[in-house]
Formats: sequence, C-alpha cells, structure tokens
Amino acid sequence: MLIFTCLKKKNISGFMLIELIIVVLLIMLILGLSTVFFANALPSAKFNSLVRDFSTSIRHAKTFAKLKGENQIFFIDFDSRQYGIDGAGSKDIPVGINVKAISPFRGEVYRGRFQILMFASGGLEGGTVILTDGKRSATIYLDPVVGSIVVK
Repeated sequence: MLIFTCLKKKNISGFMLIELIIVVLLIMLILGLSTVFFANALPSAKFNSLVRDFSTSIRHAKTFAKLKGENQIFFIDFDSRQYGIDGAGSKDIPVGINVKAISPFRGEVYRGRFQILMFASGGLEGGTVILTDGKRSATIYLDPVVGSIVVK
C-alpha cells in the first residue's frame, strides 16, 4: 500500500517545456525590436553630436578671444570639408553632412572659406550656419549685438 501511495502522489515542480519556449520567444522579440530602435537612433545621435561640436567650437573661439585679449577666427573650409579655430587645429566634416553659411556681407556661402571673427571684447560677427544630413536640419545663429550663439 505504501508503494502505491508514493507512485500516486508525485509532487511535480518546475516549468513545462512550452512555458520555457514562450519565454525565450518573448525575449527574442524584445531584443529584435530594441535593435531596430537603436539602429534608427544612431544616425540622429551622430548628427546631434556634430551640431553640438560645431556650436561648442564657436563658443570656445569666443572664450579664447576674451581670455587671450586678441581676436580669434572660427572658420569653415568648404573645399577641404573642415572647421575649427585658426591656429588651434581643425576637425573634419563627416561625409553626408551638408553645410551652408549665411554671411551678412557675402550672402550664402557654399565654397571656399567662411570665417567668423570673434572680438577680444566678447562680441562676434553675425551670421548663420546651417547643417543638414538629408533628413534633419540644425541652424546655429550668431547674434552680433548680444554676442550669443543659439542652436535651433
């Protein structure tokens, strides 16, 4: 009788195979969707990083002019696709990014070298720099009256 009751009352614990398969499928679905989301967000993050780097370089040139007490020049060289501060090095503009500058004196500039003069007094020449990558666009406004640099 004791053998019969032991065989009759088995205590089964753990997960069934179908439950484990469902959990694995759900995890794979979540991983697949997150990969697509992050793959779409990467180009946007790279573009935003370039815009921040552009505006930071302009602000750095302005601060550099005030600290040294002499005028500084921020440049964009459209032919060699570089930008930076004269005498402090330059950075490359990535492929696929279009840059356009609007000068109050020269109008729209697409070729050659565009320069923004930062004065030792803290002011700067006005102008606008527009960065596009086909889908997104960012505009950096340079206000000569206040000396501010605004990114939109």
